[in-house]
Amino acid sequence: MSILSMTNIEKSFGNLQVLKDISFSVEEGEVVSIIGPSGSGKSTLLRCATFLETIDSGVIAYDDNPVTTMVGDKCVYAKNLNDFRRCFGLVFQNFNLFPHYTVLKNMMDAPVSVLGRDKEEVKAECMELLKKMGLEDRADAYPCQLSGGQQQRVSIVRALAMKPQILFFDEPTSALDPELTGEVLKVIKELAEENMTMVIVTHEMQFARAVSDRVIFMDGGLIVEQGDPEKVFGNTENERTKQFLSNYNR
Repeated sequence: MSILSMTNIEKSFGNLQVLKDISFSVEEGEVVSIIGPSGSGKSTLLRCATFLETIDSGVIAYDDNPVTTMVGDKCVYAKNLNDFRRCFGLVFQNFNLFPHYTVLKNMMDAPVSVLGRDKEEVKAECMELLKKMGLEDRADAYPCQLSGGQQQRVSIVRALAMKPQILFFDEPTSALDPELTGEVLKVIKELAEENMTMVIVTHEMQFARAVSDRVIFMDGGLIVEQGDPEKVFGNTENERTKQFLSNYNR
C-alpha cells in the first residue's frame, strides 16, 4: 500500500517554477532517497509533502486518501489537514528544537498536547526512545547543552514519539561535521533495518546507496531518473545523472 503518493505536482514561486509535473509514491517499509544538485527542488518537494508549502496543482494522498483535489484549475486542500499531519514526522537540517524546553519536554509536548495522550505513558515511551538512542542521561538537558549530533538525534526521536507512518528527513546531516554526521546516519540506518518508511533528501551519496530501496534523482524541478540504488549509482545510462555523480566521485 502507498503511504504517500504525489501525482502531477506543480509548484512555482512567482515566475520561477520549482516543481514540474512530479509524480512518485512511497510504499510501506520503503526507504526512498532524493538526490540532486542545489536548487533542483528536493527540499521544496518535501515541504509540499508535509504541507509547509502549498502546491499549485496536482494530488497529494496519504494512505490513498487525497489531501488535495483539483477543482477546475484550482488546487483545494482537505479541511482535516491535522489528521493528515499525524501520518508523518519531519526532521529538519537545523534541528528546530524548542530551546526553552528540556529534551524530554521537546519529545513529550506534541503527543500530549496534539494527540491528547496520557502523560505518564508518553513519558515512559520517550525515555525508552532516548535509551535506544543512547541519550537517556540527557533527558533533563536543554538543546544548548547538547552537541549537534545529539540535537539531531533528539529531533529524530521527537518525530518518532508521534508514531508516524512515514518519516521525512531534509538533509539531516548538512549542519554537522563528519564525525557527528556518522552518528546520525547510523540512527537512520537502524530505522531502515526496522522497516521504518522514510523519504530522505540527502547529499550523502554513499549513505543513499547503502540504505535506500529506491533513489530519485532530481534536477531543474524534474525527476530525471529513479530506480534501484545500484542501477542509479553504478549503472546509470542517463547523462545528467552521470554528470552529477561524477562531481561527487572525484
